[in-house]
Amino acid sequence: MGYWGYFVVGRAERPIPELDALSGAQGMTLRTSAPGGWQVWEYPGGDGDVGNMNDLAAQTGAPALFGYVMDSDCVVLEAAGPRSGAWTTCLARAAMAGYLGAEKEGLTLEDYFLQPHDAADRAVDWAAEAGHTADAAELLDVLTADPGPPDPLAENLFFRFLDRLGVVPL
Repeated sequence: MGYWGYFVVGRAERPIPELDALSGAQGMTLRTSAPGGWQVWEYPGGDGDVGNMNDLAAQTGAPALFGYVMDSDCVVLEAAGPRSGAWTTCLARAAMAGYLGAEKEGLTLEDYFLQPHDAADRAVDWAAEAGHTADAAELLDVLTADPGPPDPLAENLFFRFLDRLGVVPL
């Protein structure tokens, strides 16, 4: 069994779990921090309410990003910026389609998530709002990748995505 849980990314002068936007996620653990006040917090299991990334972005005045890892197979990405707005996509799309069972209900993955090209463009805007320069082609490579040997963990795709955003270097 793989990892289930959230990674919460934000920028603030104090620990982001202390903010009202994340008050429902008790027991978060700092995973890493990076220059400029960036923080990545982990909330394993994902049971309960992790909070609201739109509120987190509003409270910090900086973009925020949530990654919900599902059994180390795929990741739901939710992002928001005070100016660039909110968007949602996923990593490891084939695995995500299997979890959703969307085809059985007549829905497609695109009914739930931005397509990779659109998500890459939104991610470039998110990075710019965060004060970073991101390359859409590099982001697209991550958005269309599938975990597999030698790196079978979807959460590693998430951290590669953060690296490409310029937020938390690998």
